[in-house]
Amino acid sequence: MSTATNETTEAIGSHEVTLTEVAAGKVRSLLEQEGRTDLRLRVAVQPGGCSGLIYQLYFDERLLDGDAVRDFDGVEVVVDKMSVPYLAGATIDFEDTISKQGFTIDNPNAQGSCACGDSFH
Repeated sequence: MSTATNETTEAIGSHEVTLTEVAAGKVRSLLEQEGRTDLRLRVAVQPGGCSGLIYQLYFDERLLDGDAVRDFDGVEVVVDKMSVPYLAGATIDFEDTISKQGFTIDNPNAQGSCACGDSFH
């Protein structure tokens, strides 16, 4: 039986992005709230922002040609082939403090970022 999501099975293998246990727990919680077990966390780098590049994190049901996939205790993290080199060694965490709530990305490849922290170069 085929699906209508345009999924492919030609992934390039793994990537070097790490998802912390806290972040993986938050992703699992969000997926449970949505009632979806078919979604993956997609991490991408796109042109934009005041420093040149921005991160995108979103849930995706697709697996595209060249995607790199890594599993973190049942949470699949997918990175497209163009973003893999920009995200090598990056760590995704989740903060829930009085001053900040949300996913954070610590990327050793970022040479600098803007004041708001939403973009990098």
